[in-house]
Amino acid sequence: MDNRLIKIGRILYGSSILAIGLLQLCYPGFRPVILPPWSLPGQIIWVWLTGFLLIGAGLAIILEKQVYTVSLLLGGFFLALFVLGHVPYELFVDPYGQHLGVWTNALKELALSGGAFALAGSFPGEGSPSQNRHPLIRLLEKFMPLGRVFFSITMISFGIDHFLYTKGVATLVPAWIPGPIFWTYFAAVALIGSGLAIILKIELRRVAFLLATMIFMWVIVLHIPRAVAAPFGAESNEVISVFEAVNFTGIAILIAYRHYERFALPKPTL
Repeated sequence: MDNRLIKIGRILYGSSILAIGLLQLCYPGFRPVILPPWSLPGQIIWVWLTGFLLIGAGLAIILEKQVYTVSLLLGGFFLALFVLGHVPYELFVDPYGQHLGVWTNALKELALSGGAFALAGSFPGEGSPSQNRHPLIRLLEKFMPLGRVFFSITMISFGIDHFLYTKGVATLVPAWIPGPIFWTYFAAVALIGSGLAIILKIELRRVAFLLATMIFMWVIVLHIPRAVAAPFGAESNEVISVFEAVNFTGIAILIAYRHYERFALPKPTL
């Protein structure tokens, strides 16, 4: 059962990366989750190149072709875009960068990076030390134990957003579900609690699986209906949100069932 769930997590992650890559090719600029609205020389070339790279990475993950190397490189790619793209933009360009709410796309990319490192960790046999391994791969392997931390930081931040912007978030709850404010607070507590528990490894498997279940429920009752209602609005933002939530579902499953023994954070020596 564990192996089947891990495979499901890989497929969910890979298929969502593939979909984001395809959507990247449908519009002239970078998807907000990839890069903020920088103006880059020859931008359309970089947009298409990034789209094709994501499509290739998604296919490799789904078909399980060189997944260990691909996922490590993908994790490093997303992390670099987060550090070199989103962080300086929010700190120095965006006039509203001091508000947590505008960091949504940046934090989503941090979660994508963490998911890629967690995905690499689901192939423990591939990560055996080797002098023949490329130095870049050996460097990226050091981030593998941080995959769940990157993902959890995003979940905790989104939970805090639910408290900071309660009225706005409550409008996302489908009208047929009573008590939108209650569910907004419930989701906030669940996200923050799950993120903290995953970081601290408190009932890690159970908490991560429950988190995956909750996010997948949002895919069904929230994201898909909104995408169907406005598939082309804001450059398919709602469609991308579907695949981002699918991606987070896969990450949570991988965190719940991947093998941590080999990639545990080193214990401090006294």
